Amino acid sequence: MSLSLLLPEAGVADLLTIWPDQPRVYERGRTAVDDAMSLDAFTELVDTGCAPPEEIAVIKAGPSNRTAFLTNGRADPIKLRRLRAQGYTVRFGNMQRWLPVFHRISQDIQRETGYSNYMHAFLTPGGEQGLLHHWDQQMAVIVQVAGTKTWQLWKPPVEAPMREYNESFRVWREDFIPSWEATGPDMTIDLTAGQTLVMPRGWVHNPHALDYGETSLHLTFAIRERTPLWLAEKLLNRAIEEPEFRRIITPHDLDGSALVDRLSETRQALVEFLGGLNLDEVAGLVREAAVTELEYTT
Repeated sequence: MSLSLLLPEAGVADLLTIWPDQPRVYERGRTAVDDAMSLDAFTELVDTGCAPPEEIAVIKAGPSNRTAFLTNGRADPIKLRRLRAQGYTVRFGNMQRWLPVFHRISQDIQRETGYSNYMHAFLTPGGEQGLLHHWDQQMAVIVQVAGTKTWQLWKPPVEAPMREYNESFRVWREDFIPSWEATGPDMTIDLTAGQTLVMPRGWVHNPHALDYGETSLHLTFAIRERTPLWLAEKLLNRAIEEPEFRRIITPHDLDGSALVDRLSETRQALVEFLGGLNLDEVAGLVREAAVTELEYTT
């Protein structure tokens, strides 16, 4: 069970049953994940430039930079080392796509949960900060591998963000950070090596290593929750099998009262279609999609 590489037994049980809506810290100890992306392994990827350039970013107290480490379109180890020495966080993204061990872990997590997922690694020099305040639209399981990272956390300012809805960069306001800083965080966690932080979607976080002299390395396992909207999409996908839903709607019918009529007809047709579905049959197809579908589709 790959979740057991990220969490102790109690944490796995929490994730599979109650799905926490408050941040929680668990004592993980050391597992195979710590060896798969150790500080030495990360440093080797920096020193060799072997990570795919499209999956690298460097960050220093602000937005990520995707080009500062490139030479002729390839990752330049000299530039990466220099940026790290200058205090930049180095992020390797989507490790499930290019490192076989994390590909297998990702597949196992999806089989265990029914949720697609992805994995990033962040190395932050001591006394520095990478990303600033933001929130994410999926559960984050944060595995601290080396050093200590401080996580300042604020309760979600929006309800249940997902996909392109209520993502922080889409609804961002300039007064967010000043207002958060003025009130102070709702929770502060100093995450040390061997610990795991479970952070539900929507929680604002301001992670940094400003108070520590040692290098911090953590892995973020982002787990995309399924929602009733996802189930609704799976139900509606079956409608394409019915000729009635494949007929042409003329340009004339896409305006005014004619459009209202077509919408009314289609709504009624959907109600009748959904009412006639064999849910036992659909459930099998949806379960197969849950354990194999890698990305949301919109």
